[in-house]
Amino acid sequence: MASSTDPGEDARPGTAPGGAAFSRVVLKLSGEALMGDEPYGIDPERIAAIARQVSEAVERGVEVAIVVGAGNIFRGLQGMAIGMDRATADYMGMIATVLNALAIQDALEKLALTTRVQSAIAMQEVAEPYIRRRAIRHLEKGRVVIFAGGTGNPFFTTDTTAALRALEIGAECILMAKNRVEGVLDADPRVVPEARLIPRISHMEAIERGLKVMDTTALTLCMDNGLPIFVFNMSDEANIGRLLDGEQIGTMVVTE
Repeated sequence: MASSTDPGEDARPGTAPGGAAFSRVVLKLSGEALMGDEPYGIDPERIAAIARQVSEAVERGVEVAIVVGAGNIFRGLQGMAIGMDRATADYMGMIATVLNALAIQDALEKLALTTRVQSAIAMQEVAEPYIRRRAIRHLEKGRVVIFAGGTGNPFFTTDTTAALRALEIGAECILMAKNRVEGVLDADPRVVPEARLIPRISHMEAIERGLKVMDTTALTLCMDNGLPIFVFNMSDEANIGRLLDGEQIGTMVVTE
């Protein structure tokens, strides 16, 4: 077993030509990660910063797929809370992820990156349908693939989408970007101000302790397939590069 400062063995490092610790990753962006300092919607500066980090990873030969949420626009659970049918509310949330995906695509293409948006909900005018083999081929050609539309089914979160897509395309890990949160904490900092960062934890312990890594369905899927998750603060533009260098930052979630 690797030590807590050496994620390499647990994370099954790849052989990216740029010397990165991984050759194919899924970057999970919450909708909140796109808000920056804005109370709602999209912060262009934050998306530009994300695009720069992705560009640097691609330059190192890393194949990058992105799964984006929509909490900055609409959440299915919010709709249900005001009396909407859960399935209808979830479909609205899935459609909102396409808006975020197009914004990310635009920012990446401004940096001359070739991208493809693949949606689990058919939107042929703006996105390709999700086809696993096509997504893998895009990645092999050095294109950034942005997965939108969730899983295409209600009652599943974009966390589950990230886990599912990562396994489908053979990604070596999930990079779980958080907004101004350094990683997984041992308590809710809004309730316990002295909450401390957990540098390393197993999927099972995270589930048992009810820690806010990702939803239980997604965590279980990662655990059953030995897929590591790195939870980190997206606000620091150097963090993705550090993770690709094999540094221990944030929280590493692995199967012990």
